[in-house]
Parts: sequence; structure tokens; C-alpha cells
Amino acid sequence: MPDHKEQAAPPPSTAAVQSAAAAESTGEETTPTPTPNLHRSLRRFDITAMAVAAVISFDTVGQIATGGGEAVTWTAVIAVAFLIPYALLFAETGAAFPQEGGPYVWVKLAFGRLTAAVTTLFYWVTNPIWLGGSLVFIAAQTWDGFVFRLGQGTFADYAFKTVFIWTAILTAVVSLRKGKWITTAGAAAKVLALTVFTATAVAYGMAHGFRGLTGTADNTTAATTFSPTTAGFLALVPVLLFAYVGFEAPNAAGEEMHNPQRDVPTALGRSAAIAAACYLLPVLAILSVVPPGKVTGIGGFMEGAQTIFTIYGGASGALLKTTALLFVFALLTQGSAWMIVSDRMQAMAAADGGFFSRKLGAFHPGLGTPVRTNLLSGVIATVFMVAAMRLADGDAAAVFSVVLTVAVTTLLLSYLTVIPALAVLRLRHRDVPRPYQVPFGTKGFMICATLAYAWILTGSWTALFPGTLEALLGITYDFHGTWGVSRTAFEAFTLGTVVALLLIGTIGHAVAGAANDRARVRR
Repeated sequence: MPDHKEQAAPPPSTAAVQSAAAAESTGEETTPTPTPNLHRSLRRFDITAMAVAAVISFDTVGQIATGGGEAVTWTAVIAVAFLIPYALLFAETGAAFPQEGGPYVWVKLAFGRLTAAVTTLFYWVTNPIWLGGSLVFIAAQTWDGFVFRLGQGTFADYAFKTVFIWTAILTAVVSLRKGKWITTAGAAAKVLALTVFTATAVAYGMAHGFRGLTGTADNTTAATTFSPTTAGFLALVPVLLFAYVGFEAPNAAGEEMHNPQRDVPTALGRSAAIAAACYLLPVLAILSVVPPGKVTGIGGFMEGAQTIFTIYGGASGALLKTTALLFVFALLTQGSAWMIVSDRMQAMAAADGGFFSRKLGAFHPGLGTPVRTNLLSGVIATVFMVAAMRLADGDAAAVFSVVLTVAVTTLLLSYLTVIPALAVLRLRHRDVPRPYQVPFGTKGFMICATLAYAWILTGSWTALFPGTLEALLGITYDFHGTWGVSRTAFEAFTLGTVVALLLIGTIGHAVAGAANDRARVRR
């Protein structure tokens, strides 16, 4: 029968699963409460579109392409060796535990509320950091270069970035029934832009030669080499992992899905395949037309578009501006998609008594969205944008790279807890129905978990301490030349963010715990 005719039994609520398993898994007292004001509005297509909107990152396409030809090789290798086992893990877990809050619920059931609260904080805060840093900077750079001159560090620059951030936040505030169409439009815009870009690059190469791949006729530039190197791997692995993770994000709205047990595995498989193609093909297209060494992370996609769109003659200017507008819209909806899902995770942590006040976890009775957490994300994104503007005196390229790395670091660190939690749930809760299972059962699940964890551990270290593994392996590493800032400034920004989050998460849990104790005494 067609999808829209099927009626699915609702999954058990977050409270039901927590109350059933909390004593066994953590030994801590829980006071389960229902999740109010939620409306079932997500079907298989919506889940797929939301995952595509969130995961395919225009900002990382350019950053990956800076790795040259071997970036294509490593993109393909990690798609096979990481993305497949990662997708299998979350397809099974997402269908078996489809409660609102997704990864927060999984980590709590496995390791307790404190670990879940801190993990969720890292997962959630990645997104206002990313929105206020990487996404808004690449959007402003694109608008400035192709639509309307903003300048750098000017009033117009600040105004554009502020409007961009709060538009993304407000699209997360509206009800999911409406907001899902915004993210769906963003997913469509993203896939359309990447498809047109790739097709145009092929046409350009056929007309002018694939100079980025073969070198120029006068030998002024060498051909791109696809041979993998250790140095290239260490430079690319954090951003490639960052590009591929996040397919579990729609599970944060698990109780707003019509049939998560059936739809999550299929939607995740489809979106993962789309994402792999939407990274591999555009990166190859950029490298085919932009000479090696000329690609920049912040402008990679649009730099390539500027070159290849010349085949359209007099229409190239208008088409380039249209592409730039499409590009900015896709970036905006990408931020919106992550705000929609990650804010729900953080709201569930607060509503469960794991982060400062339960009031932060309230869902608006009419909109069905965690408005207070949404607004908090907007404030954090705005503050981070201003702080990032101050870093490197407004050098957009340097800010972009460093802030993207902060977002990469915080997100990857959260998976160091989430992936073991999946393994614990697989072993401890064998009685939970699993509509989809990883091939070869528990053994296959554990192999996938081990592979995914090893990749995440490597990516987390290289993101947090770049250049250290290179030094151990005797590879020359120019820190300032790579990042545009000193190691001291870099580590102050990245390590400082990590330490601050650990403190905030621990304090937030303690404050919430004290409030829970007072509430129990009053009862």
C-alpha cells in the first residue's frame, strides 16, 4: 500500500523506555514524564529530506577539495570503511529506540543521565557554533562576492550574519509540519545545485579540457594526483568524518515520526547514498576545473562555479548569481535542519532533569517546538559569530577554518560516547524488538561499532591536536601556514571550548539534580 495510507502503531514514549530500563542500566532514580505537545508529521520522505538537508554540507565540500586529488580517494575510502558500518549501526538503533531525543535517550539508558547530558551538550552546541561560524561566514563570503557587496567587518557584514543566524533559528521555531517543508526545499536546492555544478563541470571539461586533472598544456601546473598519503589522510579525516556523520539526527524527533520502526532504516540508507554521491562528485568536479593548490575551503564551490559557468556565455553572470542565492539558501536551511533536531535533543535533556532547568525543555503547546532552547541556540550562535569575527582580525578564511574545526571537534567528541552506548544497548536490551538488524547479528553489530569508533577516535584527536601525529611520524607540518593563526590561539579556541562545555555540562547537571531533589522533597 502507498506510504500515506499506512497506519503505524505509535512507538513507546521516551518516558516508558526510560522507566523500564533505567534501574537496570544505571541504578539511578528516574521520574519519567510524558513528552507533551508533540505532533506526528514526519514520514519516510520527510526523514530522508531532513537528513540530506542536515548532512550534505556546502562548507565542507570546498574544505575537502583543498586536499587535492587524494581528497577524492579518501572520500571514497571513508564512505566504504566508515559510512557503511556507521549507517548500519544507527539504522538498527534508530528503529529499535525511536524515542524523542534520540541519542540522549540512548546514552542515558546505557551510561546514566550525567553522561547523557554532557554528551548531548557537545552534540547540540556544535550546531550554534557551526551556524555562527562556518555557515554564516561562507554565506557572507558568497553574498559579498556574487550578490551584493558587504565588505569585511562592516556594519553590513555584521547585519547580514545576524539576519542569517536568526532566520535559521526562526525556521526551527515554527511547527515541524511547516518547518519540514523548509528543510525539504533546502535539500532539493542542495542536490539541484550540486547536480548542475557537476554536469556543468563535465561540459566545461569537454570543451576546454580537464586541466585540473591533467595539468595545463604549457606545463605551468601539474596534473592532480589521486595517490593517498599519510599527511593527506591526517589532514582530511576530521572534516570527512564530520561530513558523513549526522544521519541519526532525525531520531531526535522520533516521537514526531509516523512509523520510525519502518521508515528510519530506509530513509537513512537513501540519505547516506545521496550524501556520498553529493560529496564525491562535486569534489571531483572542483578539482577537474580549478588548478591544484588554487582551491580554498571557504570559496571552493563558488570558485569552481565562477570558472565553469563561462560556458554559458552572456547568461553566465545571471546564472552565477542565481547559483549563489541557491547556495546561500541551502546553507540557511542546513543550519535550520540541525537546529530542528539538535535543539530537540537538548530540550529532552533539560526536560528529563539533566540540564539546569526543566523549563528549557518545554515544547510550545501550539507549535510543538522547544522554543526556549531554539532561542538559546540563537544567542549562542550570535555570540560565537562575534567572537569568531574578532579571531584573526576578521580574516574570513582563517576564521572559517578554525571555527569549522571547533564544530568538527565538539561533534566528533560526542560520538565517543554515543557509539559505545549503541553497543551497550545491543548487548543489554536484547528483548527490545529490532525491525532492522545489522547483518550477522550481534557479531556484525560489534564489528561495525569497533570500526566506527576507531575512525571517530582518530578524527577527534587530529581535530583537537592537529600536527601532533604528523610530528610522531616525522611529517613536516606548518601550523600557521595551515590555519592562519598560531597554535596558541588555535588551542585556546578549541581546547577552551571543550573545557568550557565540560564545565557547563557538569554544572548544568548538578543544578538540575538539586532542583529534582527539592521537587521530590516538596512532594
